[in-house]
Amino acid sequence: MENKSAWEKYKAKDLKELDRVSEGYKEFLDSCKTERECVKKTIEMAEAAGYKDLDKVLAKRAPKEGDKLYTVCMGKTLALFRIGSEDLENGMNILGAHIDSPRLDVKQNPLYESDGFAYLDTHYYGGIKKYQWITQPMAIHGTVAKKDGSTVDVCVGEDPADPVFCFTDLLIHLSAERQQKKASEVITGEGLDLLIGNMPLAKTKLAKGEKEAVKANILAFLKDKYGMEEADLLSAELEIVPAGKARDCGFDRSMVLAYGQDDRVCAYTSVLAMLEENAKIGKTACCLIVDKEEIGSVGATGMTSFFFENTVAKLMTALGKDSFAATRRCLANSSMLSSDVSAGYDPLYAEAYDKRNAAFISCGVAFNKFTGARGKSGSNDANAEYVEKVRRIMDDEDVSFQF
Repeated sequence: MENKSAWEKYKAKDLKELDRVSEGYKEFLDSCKTERECVKKTIEMAEAAGYKDLDKVLAKRAPKEGDKLYTVCMGKTLALFRIGSEDLENGMNILGAHIDSPRLDVKQNPLYESDGFAYLDTHYYGGIKKYQWITQPMAIHGTVAKKDGSTVDVCVGEDPADPVFCFTDLLIHLSAERQQKKASEVITGEGLDLLIGNMPLAKTKLAKGEKEAVKANILAFLKDKYGMEEADLLSAELEIVPAGKARDCGFDRSMVLAYGQDDRVCAYTSVLAMLEENAKIGKTACCLIVDKEEIGSVGATGMTSFFFENTVAKLMTALGKDSFAATRRCLANSSMLSSDVSAGYDPLYAEAYDKRNAAFISCGVAFNKFTGARGKSGSNDANAEYVEKVRRIMDDEDVSFQF
């Protein structure tokens, strides 16, 4: 397809609609810096659009045409269904995207003091460029499961009144030797411990024999703010992410600058497509937003789990069908767009791209027929007939797209 700017197709009303979607997208990015926050926000949006908890509906009756249902896996993965008029065994039209992003995770025994500073020990999650995380304001988001069975949500660093945190670096005149190293070695994963405090607890409040007064002060804050003990960090999921809101980029405000757009740009638009489309449908529509893509889609909340298959089997059982065979037929007859970000061509780094087969900003939705590396290893290669079907749908609706 010719690389004709998608902007040329827009009329005034279309630009107003695009602005509405963009502003909603930025608000989504601000509210959803972790997978748990994405799921929580999406449930709020879905319920406002008339979606009901799948398990609560199935406890009373079988699913029927027009039902809008959602179900959650461990607070980190979510599936939306809009039941169509056709038999579910005829398959579904599925949108999929992931909601996890590269970050730093706090370890289970993280809090320590060293020479008057308090730190959190971390482990990086996903493919981060470690040097990019240095000397920027950071926020802590997450959930703490306390021993009494209660849970506490943590978010520090996003409100303008909040403190922020950082990973430190050397002054320029102390780092000559370090700057001779490769970019992947300048900052090591082991060196990314988060600076969280420097003030000691007053001597009158220190426990007898306590020598780590700065750490004690941090623990006193956690106790006062969240009712936490140090041992509660064992069962905490705390994520360190860049602090701050999504911002318009460029004098013309034509772009968005924010953390976590991989892959919340696809998750938000997929969810919006589900929630705002109310026309009568034949095949059941489904939207999946999932965890763990950044580390291989593994684990109980990734796509290698059986959450999705089990949910479809649950629907089949409720419909009075053989859940195993009917689920297999449903999935075999389904079509899916598995969404993720594509690398947009950057003229400053032209040598990194195959320009004839690269995606260009403002030229429409980018489709990838296949992915993978080393000769398509780990790939899913769409067949020609399916690609033609997608092309036809886009052309019929006058949607700008590229491959």
